[in-house]
Amino acid sequence: MAEARRHGGTEAGMDTGTKAALREQLVDRRDRLRSAIDDLGEVEDLTRLLTDVDSALTRIDGGTYGRCEICREDIEVDHLAANPLVRYCLCDLSPDQQRALENDLGLAGRIQAALLPAQDLRAAGWEAHYRYRPAGAVSGDYCDLLVGGDDDEGLFFVVGDVSGKGIAASLVMAHLNASFRSLIALGLPVRDLLDRTNRLLLESTIPSHYATLVCGRARRTGEVEICNAGHLPAFVVRGGRVDRIESVGLPVGMFTGQSYEVKLLRLGEDDMLFLCTDGLTEARDEEGDEYGVERVAALLGDYHVQCPRDLADVCLSDLDRFRSGSAPQDDVTVMVIRRRG
Repeated sequence: MAEARRHGGTEAGMDTGTKAALREQLVDRRDRLRSAIDDLGEVEDLTRLLTDVDSALTRIDGGTYGRCEICREDIEVDHLAANPLVRYCLCDLSPDQQRALENDLGLAGRIQAALLPAQDLRAAGWEAHYRYRPAGAVSGDYCDLLVGGDDDEGLFFVVGDVSGKGIAASLVMAHLNASFRSLIALGLPVRDLLDRTNRLLLESTIPSHYATLVCGRARRTGEVEICNAGHLPAFVVRGGRVDRIESVGLPVGMFTGQSYEVKLLRLGEDDMLFLCTDGLTEARDEEGDEYGVERVAALLGDYHVQCPRDLADVCLSDLDRFRSGSAPQDDVTVMVIRRRG
């Protein structure tokens, strides 16, 4: 059973935006599960998870969501955001057990951070920078930058978001990291990378965990192969013009036999790719308004002359102003890749 720390903020103390975001997340998860069950049949793990999601939605509608079912105290909003299915706090753990759990989470976070690539990278005629902001001790976001073999093979890039949050999502993130790095070393085309990653994830995780991804390869010639598997749009920035590469496939780890469509681009000097996770676009302000994809596109058009590091700074500073000091409800990752002259 899921557990979380006890401390202020259930339905009574939860702001409207947070409650709406949690409900929207649960409804989306329910719809995906129902679709998977329709396609795959009554898989035990999927059916059990659907029951848990329906139960959480019932608690939201009934006004009891976020209350520990043992001690009846409020569960911290941050922990509800990390796992909307949570039903218990840590009321049964002794102080020593709670400290041990916190130490384990801290260690898991440090291990996960060690899996991340160098934050600034120059290779194959490109420069790249990313920011990785977990909302809690560990993250379900995935990002990677890797030079394929020698410099002429190009720069591989990946940004993804694992379903769910917390330890389970971080384990899937680590699995994706190992899979991609192993497959890239084989010199596979981008489409085959996605096909094999999908198969590996299906073989090694439970059905409720999948990942949306944008991945690709940027070559020295300026040619970019890119594929969007169920993720937010990737942004292509050419001067003040901002185009989007929308999703053309389902997330990896959902269904067997998927094939992924790769889009080919050619970028010129100072043109950029901007990738992010929905912790950016779905962030909400105090009134419950969403940051949104349109705001990201407008910001990229206004600040396209910035270098990758500075553009990431501008984006995250704008996000912080938008949130007005409210706590993040989801992990945030942004990646900027620019072609050098």
